[in-house]
Amino acid sequence: MLDRDERISVSEDMMEVEPPQGAPSPLPVQQPAAEKAPRKWLKRAVMISVPLALAVAGGYYWLSGGRYVSTDNAYVQQDKVAVTSEVGGPIIEVRVRENMAVKAGDVLFRIDPQPYELAVRQADADIAGAEVSVATLASEARSTGVGIAAAQDAIDYARIDLERQQALMTRGFTTKARLDEAERRVQMAREQLRAAQADAADARAKLATGSAVPGVNPAIAQARVRRETAALNLARTVIRAPVSGRVVQADRLQKGQAMVVGLPALTLVVDDRSWIEANFKETDLDHMRVGQPAEVTLDAYPDLKLTGRVESIGAGTGAEFSVLPAQNATGNWVKVTQRVPVRIRLDKPADRRLIAGLSAEVTIDTSERK
Repeated sequence: MLDRDERISVSEDMMEVEPPQGAPSPLPVQQPAAEKAPRKWLKRAVMISVPLALAVAGGYYWLSGGRYVSTDNAYVQQDKVAVTSEVGGPIIEVRVRENMAVKAGDVLFRIDPQPYELAVRQADADIAGAEVSVATLASEARSTGVGIAAAQDAIDYARIDLERQQALMTRGFTTKARLDEAERRVQMAREQLRAAQADAADARAKLATGSAVPGVNPAIAQARVRRETAALNLARTVIRAPVSGRVVQADRLQKGQAMVVGLPALTLVVDDRSWIEANFKETDLDHMRVGQPAEVTLDAYPDLKLTGRVESIGAGTGAEFSVLPAQNATGNWVKVTQRVPVRIRLDKPADRRLIAGLSAEVTIDTSERK
């Protein structure tokens, strides 16, 4: 047991225990040098490594500062084709469903073809009628040739009679009335010849083919065009996929529904051609150029890393093409950082299926500045 006045003092380099008064003082106990050395090296290591790490970090920031720009305001985009009908009528068959994959040329739905079949038959009848009319005109043209010949004969006979009456009048064997009658018959024969020639010219004009459709009468050509139009409308009652893709918004197609010309019936998403639309802040565009490499990550597939390049930089901000653009001429204007759409072309197709509208994060390396 130690007395009340006993003291214990501990220092970094030695430990000294003060004995009671009157007792002889023990020698100080020194810590081994082996225990002091690691502490000194640890201090020196910390003093050297911390400034070195700060210097390395500062150097890296100085070298790469502003090199990379990124945004999480980015989305997967795919071409979308609105399918419309070029003819109207009730829908009699629907062959697709929502999210169904189709190929170009596949039948999507059909419209009642009966009115268009009747139009084709009517066009066939018009062609037959035009051919009959042309045949009739050809017969009339041939008859006008006979009329011209008869009119020419009548002129010759009337001229001979007129010459005889003139000779008799000279010798006083005829009257002035007979001479006038002979002259009138010659004039009438000439009028008949001109009328026959006019009828022949009209018949030839009706039978003419023209330079636009050589060898075919215009009436027949017009009837054939109407027939081709009717056949085209009949073929359009079967609506086919213009491109390969996936069917969306197909719930609007119902059997019996009246299809209106030009009204979108469904939409095809071309899922084999995807790109990324990244909306960068205007302050990030200083060093951005077309062709710079980009890295894309998707929220849906965190482990999927995509690479691509800047394909184009938008011609205007998103607000510039909005339905209701901002009116900055008002007195309570507040400056807002604008965003510009940047299109990223992927280097190769993704290993996973990309869906239009998926959220993405894009990082662009702006060190390549050509």
